[in-house]
Amino acid sequence: MNSTDAAPTSARAPQRIRLPLRFRKVQVTATEKFATSFIRITFDGDDLEGFDSPGFDDHVKLFFPDATTGELRLPELGPTGPVWPEGAKPVMRDYTPRFFDGNARTLVIDFALHEAGPATAWAIQAKPGDLLGIGGPKGSFIIPTEYDFHLLAGDETAVPAIARRLEELPATTKAIALIEVDDAGDEVPLSSQAQVEIIWCYRKGAVAGTTTVIKDALEKLTLPDGEGYAWIACETKAARVIRSYLVKERNMSSKGVKAAGYWQLGVADAHENMDD
Repeated sequence: MNSTDAAPTSARAPQRIRLPLRFRKVQVTATEKFATSFIRITFDGDDLEGFDSPGFDDHVKLFFPDATTGELRLPELGPTGPVWPEGAKPVMRDYTPRFFDGNARTLVIDFALHEAGPATAWAIQAKPGDLLGIGGPKGSFIIPTEYDFHLLAGDETAVPAIARRLEELPATTKAIALIEVDDAGDEVPLSSQAQVEIIWCYRKGAVAGTTTVIKDALEKLTLPDGEGYAWIACETKAARVIRSYLVKERNMSSKGVKAAGYWQLGVADAHENMDD
């Protein structure tokens, strides 16, 4: 592969899509624990009319009910953004929509349980009838599938997005996915028509966000020839290290590497996109 910072060809240029911001109230219809550290929760509700999530790594803001009173507070949309009712804002976290069925008006979100935060606590106790608030997505970043290969890397928090991407890639595409989990019990089924290599990277009891297991696996990996696109999502510092390695050591174009810190060790509700 040749080192270049040239922009992708026009057929491969990513596209940003703006979506109308809406705030919705939904209710739980089903919960399912799968693998060791994931809970899948299905929601429905009339407020899901018009919901859309065209990008595999879209994120919605989840608004959680007050842990003490059970009250769910949602903002109104003002001229400059969300306007909150008087009082404290609720706990909010970003999550990737896993499945959406517009006809049935059902939305599925997978919760990774690797940290004992308020979102995890809510998901563990969730039952049919429980209410949740959802904001967005307010935009999507559409990455074409016409690259010579796709490289996907992330920890548990990235699994929903990686799964969505693998499902949408065509059979003519090559893809490599490196996924950090604690051990083999955290592996989840992943389906794709593409020619896919899945590499599970185990922490083996180490604290999430403190290892280099994805980068270690990358160093042993031979990337396919041609123009590739890399997508990375994990703990903020780890995502920076992986992005830097791909650009500086593996000669991938910085414009062909998208990285995001889906969470930050020791910081609540952190989400950071990384650009040059």
